[in-house]
Amino acid sequence: MRLIQAKFSCAAATGRRFFVILAAVLQSGISDETFTRIFRTAQPRRTKMNSHSDIIVVGAGPAGLSFARTLADSGLSVTIVEKAPLESIENPAYDGREIALTHLSKEIMERLGMWQRVPENEIYQLKDAKVWNGTSSYQLYFPQPKQARGGATDRLGNLISNHNIRRAAYEAVKEQDNVTLLTGVGVKEARTTDTQAYVTLDNGETLTARLLVAADSRFSQTRRQIGISADMHDFGRTVIVCRFKHEISNGHTAVEFFQYGRTLALLPLEEHLTNCVITIDSDKAGSLLALSDEELAADLEKQLNFKLGKMEKTGTLHTYPLVGVHASRFYAPRAALIGDAAVGMHPVTAHGFNLGLESADILGRLVLQAAQNGQDIGAASLLERYNAKHQLNTRPLYHGTNAMVKLFTNEAAPAKLLRSLVLRVSNNLPPVKKLITHQLTG
Repeated sequence: MRLIQAKFSCAAATGRRFFVILAAVLQSGISDETFTRIFRTAQPRRTKMNSHSDIIVVGAGPAGLSFARTLADSGLSVTIVEKAPLESIENPAYDGREIALTHLSKEIMERLGMWQRVPENEIYQLKDAKVWNGTSSYQLYFPQPKQARGGATDRLGNLISNHNIRRAAYEAVKEQDNVTLLTGVGVKEARTTDTQAYVTLDNGETLTARLLVAADSRFSQTRRQIGISADMHDFGRTVIVCRFKHEISNGHTAVEFFQYGRTLALLPLEEHLTNCVITIDSDKAGSLLALSDEELAADLEKQLNFKLGKMEKTGTLHTYPLVGVHASRFYAPRAALIGDAAVGMHPVTAHGFNLGLESADILGRLVLQAAQNGQDIGAASLLERYNAKHQLNTRPLYHGTNAMVKLFTNEAAPAKLLRSLVLRVSNNLPPVKKLITHQLTG
């Protein structure tokens, strides 16, 4: 992979070298002619970037990188544009987010060489799951499955920290000769025609490609610039995440508490270490954030009715605004959306990353097949097939999740009654439970 970092301007670099050389001249007393020859030799050599690629990807997150990795042996040139500096891509910081991965996601990551790059002791087993409603002792239970995707299994899925996934994705791509990663520069404008895509960078350079892929978050500017609208739902809530140690084993069981006033998710890591995800109205988040470590731990102990015993906060709190996004369509002429730029899910289903990885896989396979058959990789027919398949995967789940969240955060008495009824129906109708379990395992 070719790396191009747009950190400093050529003029600035030249200026620094000039003063370094000038200082050396003054100290050594060399002639003007020798000084001129040295200065010319010391001029910075800019890495010449090819302005045309087969594909431009905006965004070097897991979706963008995994899409590029799918095309490793395609013979297609791929330029990835990322506004963040290279350091944050090579060695991303821990951000508090633990990603629940389906068996399908594991298969994709293994095929792309990502799974093997995650430390084995940081892949956490998610054995089974429970859902509680309010103060009721009744629970919806998803037991440890015996099979998933045609093979034997001992778990619903796996949990991996987001920063480990991001690092693994970068490491899997950096060995590819067909990829150029341009970091430290943003996109000023993106536009497409029926024959070509154009991306103008913040530094004034313009790149062209046969296909533009937007993977620049649920707040994607590229999506807007190429004329694709999106249903954006601000839930008015804030997610607070932090790891806690506890004295009672979590049993590697994921738990969702739909309490009155807040939602609490427990993601099991080690047997006595859990990632706690608190979702609360944004105007009430400040009161929780103001608590001391001991006060917050005591609050959670009480909310959990001491199911995990004594708790101790470890690490730092991280907060995120809760906004769901679903693009009206996932393509435009010579362009496609993947990852959160296409669909940004409410985290209650733990499906956001899985859908993003699937989108990159679906589009990547279609593009790879077209390239192998000598077909147009940006053809409208190809993009329409991608759109149809990913819309089918995501639209019912997106709207169904939003409806469920609306019900389970409604504090009115009729809604509370309906919440209890929904859990009981889901628990006692095998077809419904089987469908939900299939969604959880992938």
